Amino acid sequence: MSLSLIFKALSDPVRRQILMMLKEQDLTAGEIAEKFDITKPSISHHLNILKQAGMVLDERKGQNIYYSINTSVFEDVVSFGMNLLKK
Repeated sequence: MSLSLIFKALSDPVRRQILMMLKEQDLTAGEIAEKFDITKPSISHHLNILKQAGMVLDERKGQNIYYSINTSVFEDVVSFGMNLLKK
């Protein structure tokens, strides 16, 4: 887990919104792009940053790639934060 990659990924409001969407259900890049007023290549760029941080997983189903949230990364971040708060 690279905290710097995770915090970089979380620094962008579009990526945070993508994560909120993926919390509800797995989606394709096209389905995600429909919710934003930005280009599909921009959505792919945001998804790649989220994947590099380990926050998003992708799985091919037929001709589509579905993206899902990787909750274990968030558990690691919360654990890190809790350790910082311990005296």
